[in-house]
Amino acid sequence: MKIPQMIAAEFRRLTASPMSIVALVALMAVPVLYGGLYLWANQNPYANLDKVPAAIVVDDAGATVDGVETNYGEKVADQLVKDGSFDWTVVSSPSAAARGVDDSAYDFSITFPEDFSSALASASGENPHRAVVTLTTNDTNSYLASTIGTQAAEKIRTSIVQQVNEQAAKQFLVGLADIRSSLVKAVGGADQLVDGSASAQSGASALADGTAQLADGSQTLATSLGTLASGAQQVSDGAAQLKDGAAQVAAGNDQLAAKATEAGQVAAQVAADAPAVGQQLIERLKAAGATQEQLDQVQAALDQIDGKVQGGNSQVQALVGQVNQLAAGADQVSAGATQLASGASQVASGSQQAASGSQELASGAASASTGAAQLRDGLTTLHDGTVSLRDGLKDGVKQIPDSSADLRQKQASTIADPVNLKNDTITSAGTYGAGLAPFFVALAGWIGIYALFLIVKPVSRRAITALHSPIKVTLAGWLTPGLLGAVQMVGLFAIVSGALGFRIDNPLGMYGLMALASVTFAAIILALNVWLGSVGQFLGLVLMVLQLVTAGGTFPWQTLPGPLAALHHVLPMSFAVDGIRQLMYGGNPATAWADAGVLALWMLIALLLATIGVTRMTHFRTLRDLRPSLIG
Repeated sequence: MKIPQMIAAEFRRLTASPMSIVALVALMAVPVLYGGLYLWANQNPYANLDKVPAAIVVDDAGATVDGVETNYGEKVADQLVKDGSFDWTVVSSPSAAARGVDDSAYDFSITFPEDFSSALASASGENPHRAVVTLTTNDTNSYLASTIGTQAAEKIRTSIVQQVNEQAAKQFLVGLADIRSSLVKAVGGADQLVDGSASAQSGASALADGTAQLADGSQTLATSLGTLASGAQQVSDGAAQLKDGAAQVAAGNDQLAAKATEAGQVAAQVAADAPAVGQQLIERLKAAGATQEQLDQVQAALDQIDGKVQGGNSQVQALVGQVNQLAAGADQVSAGATQLASGASQVASGSQQAASGSQELASGAASASTGAAQLRDGLTTLHDGTVSLRDGLKDGVKQIPDSSADLRQKQASTIADPVNLKNDTITSAGTYGAGLAPFFVALAGWIGIYALFLIVKPVSRRAITALHSPIKVTLAGWLTPGLLGAVQMVGLFAIVSGALGFRIDNPLGMYGLMALASVTFAAIILALNVWLGSVGQFLGLVLMVLQLVTAGGTFPWQTLPGPLAALHHVLPMSFAVDGIRQLMYGGNPATAWADAGVLALWMLIALLLATIGVTRMTHFRTLRDLRPSLIG
């Protein structure tokens, strides 16, 4: 008996009666029903979220923002209802919404409290605090609905944050523009200040030079007036002596009369010496620094004296007897000498006061010169400071860009939402159902093969008895469910690509991998049945459950516990899921070939083990052979 004959015999057994045909068709439809119905139910659930009932509660009392009454809660609620992402219902109170969530009227609710707007507006005030949005969920309605509600609340929070950030950024940019305008005006004022400080600095320098010259001149004047005061005092002393001498002349007038001859000699001598004495006095006054007016007064007095002396001498010489006239002249000389002494004393006193005043003037001029120098240095520092101020203000203006209202609006929008997510996908499943398809296709393939082994005999006892070729018996036992499994994959592929309309990048490759997975699963379950009988069939169910959680069909396999994650890299369904993904979504063909290689290796190992088991069965019987298993 050849392999095709053994396969045909098994097919005749499976179709021997109408009930057998019904059972075969029903089991053949298991993968289509399981995979097709599940993928149909989950084809694109996110497209139907607008049917999920949800409640909105707006208790927001509003707030005044920039002088305008604003109610952020109502704005967000209106936007949500208009967007229609969920079946939103606006309810009157949080308690009503909570009752609705509790009664399953709503899957979740969003509540904007009374202080929602005021909390958002508090960011620019003295008591900033966060606004609160309350999400009410009930996992008894649906855990995924609660999860979706949480994601929706997070998107709402992000949208609110973006709006508030845009408003804050707009206010900041307007304030920054005002600051720039003020800085531009300040730069103009600083330029004027620099010019004024430069003029003040120049005037202070001139003032310092002038006060220095004044100090030098006043010091020279003080020295000169000191010398003048000293000479005037000498003149005063000489005038006093002259006054005393004239008095003596007047007193000795009587003696002069008695001694006419002696008086004549004296008069001649006085007349001879008078011009020289007067000239000496004038020279001394000049040397003392007397003024020309003073010298003129003294010269006039000396001329008068000299004239009197000369006249007296002439009279004495001419009229010795005229003693009375000589006495009168002596009195006049005494009076003139007294006047001269008084005038010289006043000149000396005035010169002393002038010298003292000039000394004070020199001291004040020196202080003024020092102060003017300090003023000049201070104004120089002030000028440098105003230049630094002007330059700093100009740098500040350059660092703040000039902007228009439109530009500020764009800048505020960019600041509020600076990152735009660009989804650059290498491959894309397209929908939620398409994302689950590789997992459920592989799982349906295992379930289909497992169901077929409920009616398909793993090996033919008759063939084992008639033939002594374990390889032929094994291949016949494997090809029968394998061919039926390949047919199952044809139906499932038609549902996935046709009825559900999932996009398949490599249709032939995907079906080829589906068929390879099905015949591999057939070889594994065959080996389990050959070695363990009904226990092996049960272990096939256990192995299906184990692969259900380790294949990484829903969540990434990296999220699995350590032992299960290790099994992911060993069990065949993991490679079937990965290979179907690569071919369905347009992934890496090399990865798909590697996955197919692992499945082929599993198939060969399973067929080898099944062959060994069939070989054992052809040589001797076991207790299990005498007591056939309940299945198969």
